[in-house]
Amino acid sequence: MVRILRLSEMTSEELASIKRRAELDIEQALAVAKEVIDEIRADGDQGVIKYVRKFDFPGATAENLKVTEAEFAAAREQVEPEIKAAIEQAYRNIKEVHERQMPEEVQLAEIDGGVFAGEKVTPIASAGLYVPRGKGSFPSVMLMLSVPAVVAGVEKVVVCTPPDKNGTVEPASLVAAELAGVKDIYKLGGIQAIAGMAIGTETVPKVDKITGPCNVYGSAAKRLLYGTVDVGLPAGPSESIILTDETTDPRIAALDLLVEAEHGPDSAGLLVTHSEDLAKAASKHADDYMEKLPDWRKNFCQTGLSSYGGIILTSSLEESIDFLNEYAPEHLEVLVQDPLSVLGKIKNAGEILLGPYTPIPTANYCIGVNAILPTGGFARSYSAVSVYDFLKRTGIGYLTQEGFARLGHTAQTLAEHEDFPAHAMAIRERKNLLP
Repeated sequence: MVRILRLSEMTSEELASIKRRAELDIEQALAVAKEVIDEIRADGDQGVIKYVRKFDFPGATAENLKVTEAEFAAAREQVEPEIKAAIEQAYRNIKEVHERQMPEEVQLAEIDGGVFAGEKVTPIASAGLYVPRGKGSFPSVMLMLSVPAVVAGVEKVVVCTPPDKNGTVEPASLVAAELAGVKDIYKLGGIQAIAGMAIGTETVPKVDKITGPCNVYGSAAKRLLYGTVDVGLPAGPSESIILTDETTDPRIAALDLLVEAEHGPDSAGLLVTHSEDLAKAASKHADDYMEKLPDWRKNFCQTGLSSYGGIILTSSLEESIDFLNEYAPEHLEVLVQDPLSVLGKIKNAGEILLGPYTPIPTANYCIGVNAILPTGGFARSYSAVSVYDFLKRTGIGYLTQEGFARLGHTAQTLAEHEDFPAHAMAIRERKNLLP
């Protein structure tokens, strides 16, 4: 049965391990990432091709790294109409949500007589999007990354995604990218993809920002390349908390516990409840549901739920909420009797999904809210991917003659206090130079 951990009886080491998730293993990946990054920094395309051949597809050359128009056309023919329709509906909702996020380009307000202040919003010039593939294909991730970048107005959008061993990018992902308006797609994954976009080579364009979910090696590469490029939000192995009480249907709780756990052996699925009866029933149902999964997905669930996940039994709903706020999950599903009554108490979560009709897959694919979320506890300080990831704000100030008269003495006084004589002189002398 899925393990049940009583919070009050957990050792500090057990609790720390649960909270660290798979980030516990990132130290082992840093040395590998450093070697690959150093080689790509030194050798450019030659370094990229070496590792693409080793990890992605053996036939890689500089000439076939980029997806061609013929490959896009082939993908359109290969994807079944039902899949296309699903991608299109998801695209419409995702686009609608992100278009609603767009701020005014210029905001300028008179905050005092003759004193105008505000900001100008400008898209970043280039963005690199990482779309994983390893354990499956992810056209949904392609949409979640491409749509906000395009809506924000990024001029140069570059995607890196691992191909199969024949050098073919998953067709549905290409259909999704084309629908979103992105055509610059490169066939490389992992460390070599992150390093290629961060450093730039003869073939792989250098970008200003990289975002997208990675495995532990990609996360290690991002950590090492911080400072070379903006590496975006920490988006590593999947994780979720299913918050339940005694009224929750244990079958639904068990089903949803497996959702993120099936992503991989480093994923963390947690069910948190104060109901011992619910915990025991959900554990049994989760075992039954796992038997219906393909062996490889079942193995992922079993590994993750016995290492980074499981069922946490608390003493009260309040303690459950305290635990989840401290854990700060990527995905939070609220299945208690009155989800809205606890919404205000939830402080740290990448996304909050309310009620039994809003399971994680609906948000992952088609509600429209972005499913690229902070992991590893970073929901305490990071937000989901949005148009804001691809926009920068520039402050604007404008003083009329009246405004300068109102603020000049204040600025001069503070400049003199902080011992900046040139600052003070720029104010003082200006009074004699302007009407």
